[in-house]
Amino acid sequence: MTPVAEAAVADARGDVICAGVVHVYPGEEGPIVALRNVEFEARSGEMLAVLGPSGSGKTTLLSVLTGLLRPTAGRVLLAGHDLARLDDQGLSRLRSTELALLLQDPLQNLIPYATPLENLAFVQRGARRRGWPLRWGPEELAETFGLGPVARRPVHQLSGGEQQRVAMASAVATSPRVLLADEPTCQLDTVARDSVIDALRRAHDLSGATIIVVTHDSAVAEALPRTPAISHGVIGSEGRGGQRFSIVGRDGTVQLPAEVVARYPPGTLFRIAVEGTVVELRPEHEVESEAPGDAGSQTSGSDEGRPGGKR
Repeated sequence: MTPVAEAAVADARGDVICAGVVHVYPGEEGPIVALRNVEFEARSGEMLAVLGPSGSGKTTLLSVLTGLLRPTAGRVLLAGHDLARLDDQGLSRLRSTELALLLQDPLQNLIPYATPLENLAFVQRGARRRGWPLRWGPEELAETFGLGPVARRPVHQLSGGEQQRVAMASAVATSPRVLLADEPTCQLDTVARDSVIDALRRAHDLSGATIIVVTHDSAVAEALPRTPAISHGVIGSEGRGGQRFSIVGRDGTVQLPAEVVARYPPGTLFRIAVEGTVVELRPEHEVESEAPGDAGSQTSGSDEGRPGGKR
């Protein structure tokens, strides 16, 4: 990791920090770079979505944040822990207490034949065994997430939206500092999707945890206050309040929006002009198309030299 990235880690105050993270997979035709110098920080208690299409690197990023993958380079800090320094036992303890992971399929998070109350009691066993303080009991969580009427029915008999809410309640049952959610609205209809978004907000209000939702669904992203976007393994832009901003990387790079990239092929030359607080990018062919005499004609057509004109 570069000295600049090391300094960023030292100065950061977030619950989730990536500094210069690179991950490379071996491939038959050569290495596949899934993450490229990712710089990312989620402040304590923040709720946000990481938005990206299939193949953008978001699943790899989630795996790195949970310790399922070790990055090829860079550092990852989660809830104050440097993941590179944790062994398997340390990672297991982290996932039982301070870190909660909500998988894409709700049944992967649950015991299908058990009831919501039994699932909530089960997930709390590991945290209780490790002496981690728990803030809520199963019954309270079931009521908070609107599961009271189905609290004693087997999970496999519940609807998809109800199963996802049980999974959400299970995720916060251990009173985690950080909750990571992998595509929680995948394959749900609009009504169920909105119910899950509401449950995410409820989980955030209840727990105060730092919540990061990884999604390809723009409707989910727009419902959250901040939306870093990942593309080609780089977090190069961020949405806030309905506006999207490009992010200047630590090496000075800026990822252009997709609609700009579509107009200008790789290798296009741009001239950068700075006028006060305005930065303008002008492609080479537009600069060259300006006639050399333009400046002169503009001068001759001005008030300079005219009677009553400016001198």
